[in-house]
Amino acid sequence: MHSVHVSLNRRLAAEALGTALLLAIVVGSGIMGERLAGGNAAIALLANTFATGSGLAVLILVFGPLSGAHFNPAATLAFACQGEMRWRDVPYYVVMQIAGAFVGVAAADFMFDLPLFFASTHVRSGASQWFSEFIATFGLITVIVLCVRQRPSAVPWAVGAYITSAYWFTASTSFANPAVTLARSASNTFAGIRPQDTPAFIVAQLLGMCVAVLVCRWLWQQPEKKVS
Repeated sequence: MHSVHVSLNRRLAAEALGTALLLAIVVGSGIMGERLAGGNAAIALLANTFATGSGLAVLILVFGPLSGAHFNPAATLAFACQGEMRWRDVPYYVVMQIAGAFVGVAAADFMFDLPLFFASTHVRSGASQWFSEFIATFGLITVIVLCVRQRPSAVPWAVGAYITSAYWFTASTSFANPAVTLARSASNTFAGIRPQDTPAFIVAQLLGMCVAVLVCRWLWQQPEKKVS
């Protein structure tokens, strides 16, 4: 959770900057990994995975005390559903996350001498991909919510480790984030997704978030006190 002493403007700036850096890491490491892997997709994905998981953990450590380090509309909605942030702040968070994500994509593309934005042609469609996004987001939100409840200091490492594993156990390589999904459609690189494939991904992600919130709410029920 963010500090109650941090103004909304600074929290929004932290969300935008953190999300931009996250997308620069995701897309930039995908480009670098693909260029150095010599056509070996497994090596490229391994490089992309390591950079994303470790980078995400660091970003949560840095920005967590400021904004909560959501970097993800699904996480923001989950916190609001749990009563841990004000609903009136949710639209501002989501807008800044999406804006930051596109800035991060542009930064990564520029670093590798590519057009700032160019629509991806990477096909990610079908029931297996959508189910993968449901599972990836369900797992991510479950990890976040339950870890915040039990061991808040472990959240950066838990989330980083989960995303690292989800890159490999899901067929979609675990986007698990509507802002990330939208921004990655604007980069025709290793980490991209076709724009027409994004709506189904986002629906699956939001469904995964809703189910995770309900499951966590049931799992974390406090035992009823016995009346003497």
